[in-house]
Amino acid sequence: MLYALLYPLHQQYSFFNVFKYITFRTFGASITAVFLSMLLGPAFIRFLGKKQMKQAIRNDGPQSHLSKKGTPTMGGGLILISIFMSTLLWADLSNLSVWTVLISTLGFGLIGFIDDYRKVIQKNPKGLPGRYKMLGQILISSVVAWLLYRDPMYSTVLKFPFFKDFSIELGWFFIPFAVFVIVGASNAVNLTDGLDGLAVGPTMTTSGTFLILAYCAGHSRIAEYLAIPYVPGAGELAVFLGTLASACLGFLWYNTYPAQVFMGDVGSLALGGALGVTAVMTKNEILLAICGGVFVMEALSVMAQVASFKMTGKRVLKMAPIHHHFELKGWPEPKVIVRFWIISILLALFTLSTLKLR
Repeated sequence: MLYALLYPLHQQYSFFNVFKYITFRTFGASITAVFLSMLLGPAFIRFLGKKQMKQAIRNDGPQSHLSKKGTPTMGGGLILISIFMSTLLWADLSNLSVWTVLISTLGFGLIGFIDDYRKVIQKNPKGLPGRYKMLGQILISSVVAWLLYRDPMYSTVLKFPFFKDFSIELGWFFIPFAVFVIVGASNAVNLTDGLDGLAVGPTMTTSGTFLILAYCAGHSRIAEYLAIPYVPGAGELAVFLGTLASACLGFLWYNTYPAQVFMGDVGSLALGGALGVTAVMTKNEILLAICGGVFVMEALSVMAQVASFKMTGKRVLKMAPIHHHFELKGWPEPKVIVRFWIISILLALFTLSTLKLR
């Protein structure tokens, strides 16, 4: 919005030329998002409390979690509000990539909202049935994948880090592959959201990393220099990713241990979906698995637990996802959270290093 309103004025006033630059607008959007998230936080939390949007706690989980019963949930709505307002304010809204990621994020958030609403308001512990939740995620992801597949400017070649010349032309198989990446990312973040601030930390490091990757992918000279796929228009996604990281930072002020508010599925499904969509749009699907390694680890721990129990009747972990396993081993909750954050930061640094390892 500001881009369309103020940049045309640069012909009369040279100062407004700064709105041309993605870097300037990314910083502006990020600052806006963090302040919106922090300023709206107290009122948003009070609203959730008045509407009885309070978290129910499983009795079969760690006993230390029982004290969290009644904490307001669905706080992910605060993150989404901050992301949308900041992105609409600072991004170039003529860029279709921005609208694609915004609308798909909203779609995943809507699925999470329905799930949370059924759990919290309708007191249905199962929430939205898994088959309907998965169907909704697949439909949204399929639309995104189809739009990209039909875009003549978008390449369906899968590039691999560490290998400059090794790639695979996916062709029509790109669509199910993209759906797998997006749906997998959405559910992986959802599984990680089990401790105060646990999912928010890796989401910030991953989105911050992809901010850099998106900017590089959208800049033809930088992309050529780094030998990465050039994706026209992808640079504008840096604005969106900046708001995502910053909105999570502001939310962390209230979500850090002991949490005043929980994210809920409305936040975790949306944030995971957003990361998946941006990974596919910027041609960094493999790097998402590396940078989001904490999310991958959480998802694999659940899969391993279920598979082991069905095949052998035994569990490989004390409890899944794996963060609960460490809790039951005696790690205090803050120690689990911070150590997972450290792992996420290291993975983000390693991911960025791959830009020169090709």
